[in-house]
Amino acid sequence: MKFISPTYVIFLLLTLICYWGIAKTQSHKLWVIVISSIVFYISFLQIQYFPVILTMILVNYWIGKILLDSQIIEYKEVQDRLGEEYFYQWLPRGKKQRRRVLIVGVVFNIVLLIAAKYIPFLLNIIAPLNPSAIEPLAMSVKTNFLPPLGISFLSFESAAYLIDVYKGSPATGNLLKYAAYKSFFPKLVSGPITHYHQFAPQLNNLRFPSIERLTEAGWLIASGAIKKTLIADNLAIFVRLVFDPTTLDRAGSIDLWLAIFAYGLQLYLDFSGYVDIVLGTAILFGINLPTNFNFPYMSTSIADFWRRWHISLGNWLRDYIYIPLGGSRLGLVRTCLNLFALMLISGIWHGADWGYILWGIIHGIALVVHRLTHILSEKIEPLALFWRSRLGHICGWLLTQALVFVTWIWFRLPNLSQSNLVFQHLWGYPRDAQFATKVYVENLKLADSQILLILVGLSIAMMVAYTFDRLLKLNLNWHLKLTLIPLCLYIVWLLSPLHSLAFIYFDF
Repeated sequence: MKFISPTYVIFLLLTLICYWGIAKTQSHKLWVIVISSIVFYISFLQIQYFPVILTMILVNYWIGKILLDSQIIEYKEVQDRLGEEYFYQWLPRGKKQRRRVLIVGVVFNIVLLIAAKYIPFLLNIIAPLNPSAIEPLAMSVKTNFLPPLGISFLSFESAAYLIDVYKGSPATGNLLKYAAYKSFFPKLVSGPITHYHQFAPQLNNLRFPSIERLTEAGWLIASGAIKKTLIADNLAIFVRLVFDPTTLDRAGSIDLWLAIFAYGLQLYLDFSGYVDIVLGTAILFGINLPTNFNFPYMSTSIADFWRRWHISLGNWLRDYIYIPLGGSRLGLVRTCLNLFALMLISGIWHGADWGYILWGIIHGIALVVHRLTHILSEKIEPLALFWRSRLGHICGWLLTQALVFVTWIWFRLPNLSQSNLVFQHLWGYPRDAQFATKVYVENLKLADSQILLILVGLSIAMMVAYTFDRLLKLNLNWHLKLTLIPLCLYIVWLLSPLHSLAFIYFDF
């Protein structure tokens, strides 16, 4: 079931009728969420992996309940029933036991993620030890066992839940409420990563949205559909033609640069369009999910970019990787190592291929360079003045976007032989005449100069939106949004490609 399709519209309407019209109690509403989420997940032809998702929910709920119960015992029952001296002798042992339970839970989620997503990659690494036996096995596993949709997000979200409960955050002893939190279908496949203590309080006070909130939901869904189908999917046609592995060597330098530019915009508009639809859908259920993007292509440093791009993942990595490793508290060298480790883990999380790892390494190095530059600027006043000046902001923006867009090559082509070919042909490489005819004349019916104008126009539109939304703080009122929603949806229906593509981040 695609998010942008008549089938999804019917599914969503039926679910909302059951949720607000038929279900009268909180328990009934939670059952509607769980059952609709099961139907939604199975609709992706992933029924064979549903037991994996169910196992994750049950195991993490059980471990979370153990942590919750042990916390209650430590801080209430034991302190009340036992003497103060004995209590303080017993408490460290209790914390140690709870830590072991936590480790078991986190390891369970990591091992499940590795087993579901990285087995073929790990087999290829050790293949030189026995190529005749291991290589066919790796190919067989990769061909016959696809990673369950949403496994990466569910693993990180589950680990965060257990760590939060261990630290004292609210947990639940209600399996139905936990299942509704984990399986809530708008965020099930690709996030955003949501903490239980953010989600659960909303389940306790569900109210039908006001007309303003309903309008906001419709506006988010409509604008997300425009981003995805009208813009990202059309950009994908050009990107796919240029980066086709069978004809990649025939593309010229100009074609490759245009495709890099187009893919960077496609990736952002595709993922942010998905998030808009998710946020809008959640509002219809009376639930607010965390935002995931804040105009990342307006960033003037790589650190600023990672505060604006995929915010829920960045916050997860900061809270559960960077800070536990010591953050910036243990000196410059340790800080740089922690930043590098942060992005290396991010690269590995995104995919099981060397391209993702190299992408993480490059971004890790970039964060280290940014940190060193920042420290150097604090000691050299002219350098600090430069980076604070308008020219410095422009230079920082250009350097950041150049790094981000060029490194997206490894996202689009994680196979290093293919991505290396792109890098080799970025300068002074002529295009094949037949290739150019196929791409620009037969398929797109546009010249490369027209493609460039479209990409520049999209970039200017994003800058204008940023200026109005963030700098001038000007937003459309709900009355105008309500008027524009039908027009936006009609434009999507009229001008979108015949076959909408799956969201890119479904692969991650």
